[in-house]
This record gives sequence, structure tokens and C-alpha cells, in this order.
Amino acid sequence: MFVHCNKVGWTFRTFYAKYSDMFDRPSEILRGQQHAALPIDLVSELLLGMRLYGLRYNRIQIAPPFGIGFGTMEARAQFHFIAQGPVFLRTARGALHALGTGDAVFLPRGGPHDLLSAPDLPSRDIATFQTDALCPAVCAITDCPDHTCRTKDTLIFSGCMEFDLGGMHPLVRLMPEVMLVGTLLRRQPEILPMLEAMEREARTERAGFAGILARLADVVAASIVRGWVECGCGDATGWIEALRDPRLGRVIAALHREPGRNWTVAELAAEMGSSRSVFAERFLAVTGLTPLRYLTELRMRLAAQWMGRDHMPIETIAQRLGYGSQAAFSRAFKRITGHSPGAVRNAATIEVSPGG
Repeated sequence: MFVHCNKVGWTFRTFYAKYSDMFDRPSEILRGQQHAALPIDLVSELLLGMRLYGLRYNRIQIAPPFGIGFGTMEARAQFHFIAQGPVFLRTARGALHALGTGDAVFLPRGGPHDLLSAPDLPSRDIATFQTDALCPAVCAITDCPDHTCRTKDTLIFSGCMEFDLGGMHPLVRLMPEVMLVGTLLRRQPEILPMLEAMEREARTERAGFAGILARLADVVAASIVRGWVECGCGDATGWIEALRDPRLGRVIAALHREPGRNWTVAELAAEMGSSRSVFAERFLAVTGLTPLRYLTELRMRLAAQWMGRDHMPIETIAQRLGYGSQAAFSRAFKRITGHSPGAVRNAATIEVSPGG
């Protein structure tokens, strides 16, 4: 079967209910602390808008010793799956993470980092390696001297991704720098088939393997994020405090369900079950924004997403977000983002280097 992968993109919606708790708690994610789980309906609301877009993937077959540098593109998430290891991940601050065969790691904010065959090796920027296109979104990098044994090669599948949490995008900056999939079988054995499938596809290179690997990478990365959210979002404050507060959480969920409604502070206070002054003070203290400013920023993030990814007409977006005219929407959009809607729509297609 041949899978065409001209544009790789995936929206985290129907997958939500099937898997949970899919990452290693001893990792950096929880720092050994236990956090109260978020209410299931609020977790669903938070994750409904989560989207991962694979901009560029690489299947890397390389012989040790090696060092590969990533993260030259700002504001891009990075995903790595180790089909044959071991590999060391070194962050810009020098932290080391040992990754074995079958391990996966997600860096939600990307940033400079290296994959190494040994902890103390220098790295070479991935953009300097020769690539061969497997399909428009996936390239192959092979750096294996003829005289070395192929069974000793390291095999990695990496993805440079655009990662968005929709209206809750500020959560991205609160996530850990590195999110590891550790020992999963103790908690969720059903994740094993996905990881095994990635290893099998990377090794065997059957017809259509590149597109299948890209899709699996999106799902595994989304599972890592969802697991972090379900376990209480680590040490994150502010936004998560709001979601843990049942009354304020209802307001956040209502805004995300109906961003185009003509909300008033009085209506939002009623949703919380408090006076306007108590609600406004609580909302500002927790989120750092007034309720109406939060709503406006939520609308503009959604608008940018609908324009850039869904290619929705500006007039339709204005109507969906509750603006009486396209001109009124355009003024609000430029005031919040600093750009006109047309400029954002025209700049939606971004070329990304092989390394991301």
C-alpha cells in the first residue's frame, strides 16, 4: 500500500478517549510530585483544540560515533523516536537524557539540542547532512561508512512540528523542556503497538512507510502531551489553577465552547456563580488577563489558526467569532496581533529546512 503524504497534519479530537497516562512519571514531567487530576470534562475542553502539524520528518540511519544538532528553527516542536539505539539527548543547558530502542521524546518548544551516540561528543547541524526525499514531507538521511557493520547503525525518526493548543496555547510555555515516554507498559500496554509499529516501519521501509511513520509520530507526540495534562500539568500554575477551580473552570470551558458569543462580564460571573467584582478579580489573578481581554485573545488565536491552516475565508471567521462586520474583525485582529488578517493568510505556507 502506498501512502501519499504531501501534507502531513493531524487534529487531536476523536483519539482523546482511547489512551491515557502515557508517559513516564519519574521523568522531568512530574518531578516526583503528585498533582490532582483535572476534571475529565475540562481536560477534554482543553485538548479539543490541540493540533500537531508535521512540517518536516527525517528517517536518520547513522553509524556511531555521531552527534546531530537540532533546533535551528524557533517556535517549532521537535519529536524523536529511537528505532535502534542507544542515543543520548543533550539540551542546550547540558542536561542529558539516555534513550534506548523504542523510546520517544517530545520537545514542545523545540530549541537547540543534540542527539549523540556518546554524551561528550560534538554535534553537526542536521541541515548540513545530505538528504533524499522519500515523499514531500519526509526525507532520508544516511551517514554510514561502507566498512562498518550495519547492525551497529543507529536509526532515528525525527519530526519538526508546529504545535498548537488552540485557545490554551499559553500552556505550551509552561510545559517541561523535554517530555519523555518512559516505561509505558506498566500503565498502558496499549501504547506498545504504536511504538512497535514505528520501529517496524523505520526498519523495514515497506511501501508507504514514510507517511505511516509521520502519522504515528503525530499520535505518539499528542499522547505525551495529553498524559501531562491528565496528570495535572506538573508544576504549571495560573491557567491550570483556573481549570482546577471547578467554578472558574466552567467559565474557561464556556468561553472555549462558544468563542463567538457576545459574552458580558455579568454572564460570565453568573456562569461562575459569583458577583461580577469577585469573578473579575479572581479571573485576573489567575490568568493575568481580564475576562474580555482573554476572550479577545482566544478569538484571535482561533482566527489565525482558521486562516493559516483551514484556509477559511476572513468573512466567515468574522461571523463565527461574533463580529458584526469583516472590518470590525480586521481592526481587532490587527490590534491584538500587530498584523492584518490578509498578511497572516498570505504567510500561512512556511518552508522548513530538513532539520527544523
